[in-house]
Amino acid sequence: MLTDTIAAISTALGEAGIGVIRVSGPDAREVADRVFRRPGGGRVRWPSERDLRYGVVVDPLEETPIDECILLWMPGPRSYTAEDVAELQVHGGIRVVQSVLEAVLRAGARLAEPGEFTKRAFLNGRMDLSQAEAVMDLIRAKTERAQRSAWAQMRGRFSEAIRSLRQRLITLQAHVEVTLDYPEHDVEAVAAERVVEVGRALIGEIDNLLAEARVGQILREGVFTAIAGRPNVGKSSLLNALLRRERAIVTDIPGTTRDVIEEYVNLRGIPFRLVDTAGIRETKDVVERIGVERSREMVLQSELLLVVVSVAEPLTDEDRALLTQTRGRPRVVVGNKADLPRAWDRDAIASLVGDDPLVEVSARQGTGLAQLEETMERVVFGGRVESAETAYMTNARQASLLRKASGELEEAVNAAASGLTLDVVAVQLQAAYATLGLVIGEEAGEDLLDAIFSQFCLGK
Repeated sequence: MLTDTIAAISTALGEAGIGVIRVSGPDAREVADRVFRRPGGGRVRWPSERDLRYGVVVDPLEETPIDECILLWMPGPRSYTAEDVAELQVHGGIRVVQSVLEAVLRAGARLAEPGEFTKRAFLNGRMDLSQAEAVMDLIRAKTERAQRSAWAQMRGRFSEAIRSLRQRLITLQAHVEVTLDYPEHDVEAVAAERVVEVGRALIGEIDNLLAEARVGQILREGVFTAIAGRPNVGKSSLLNALLRRERAIVTDIPGTTRDVIEEYVNLRGIPFRLVDTAGIRETKDVVERIGVERSREMVLQSELLLVVVSVAEPLTDEDRALLTQTRGRPRVVVGNKADLPRAWDRDAIASLVGDDPLVEVSARQGTGLAQLEETMERVVFGGRVESAETAYMTNARQASLLRKASGELEEAVNAAASGLTLDVVAVQLQAAYATLGLVIGEEAGEDLLDAIFSQFCLGK
């Protein structure tokens, strides 16, 4: 696969200052040389490593000019793919960039598959699999916090943690193997004790990685957050206040919102998918009833609930029912309209709120929003706010392997603790070692690599 030369557009299609066509492979120089000319005609003197040349891109068959161009030459292994790479930087028009790509393909390159540049970087040893996956996380990051986490993982911080686990595991396995090879020393009990001690420590560290995996998932995918409450308590006003713009229609007429409204917002570095639902109440209006049913569905599907009540009105049966029905779910109770005269105090709903946080705000005046956002962050991260600054962007594949490795280590520890022979323990230790290797791409099969890199954008 690595014997051919690939090319693709590496910038987004559209009108822009420049567009970049990347060429990578053993014939990258020859391909670029067939389409790059001096402004007045004739071949250019080939640039040295990481040097730039100004010229013109031409059709390799007819020598007709296509556009002005800057050529950047990066010979391997000091390039993104660790192969010879040439980049052609031209004007960013859609037709111009496409024409240059077509010229490069006619010059002998093959159109790259999605993610193939990063796939080659992995296969050539420039990065491991978890670092390669972090590249797409960096591209898709919606917040600065997600960006920082993806960058740290791309630089190898998560890989270092996995390699440290594997190193200690292989040392433990070697100790067990020595005991098996020299049984005359009669130290099997000592080896078993060491497996229990070290194994439990390793399981604890994997569990910590899995806890951070949840934080990473939040940073990557966001939090599905439903704003629920009876009509006219200020749900749409709260949505507008959190968005810092007028997105939902706000009136004094109960039941104005009859369908769900969805918007993404970045709050304290967390992407929240906010859903403003129709007011939950019994109604004979057919359209409103459909909206209420959808609201109930959103409440059940949500990962975080903002249950809105009005502090300026006595609690109604609808308020009490919603507070009771949502108990036990991740939620923040929001006492809205705090700028108006109060109709009840916190003690009045203490039994309905329970241990869940209650934050009083005025969506109309914007007071209390900072406290609400801080509380939402704390509930989402389960109190692990500090770890959110250094969370690994662990994806579902990596988390599944970590859980599998933890289970295999647990079996090894249980086998050692129950007095089973060390050869059984050794098998489980070897299995855990291999599973952790799959996290960073050791022994990864072609089908797995194809599945991972097919999710990348073309040109990366």
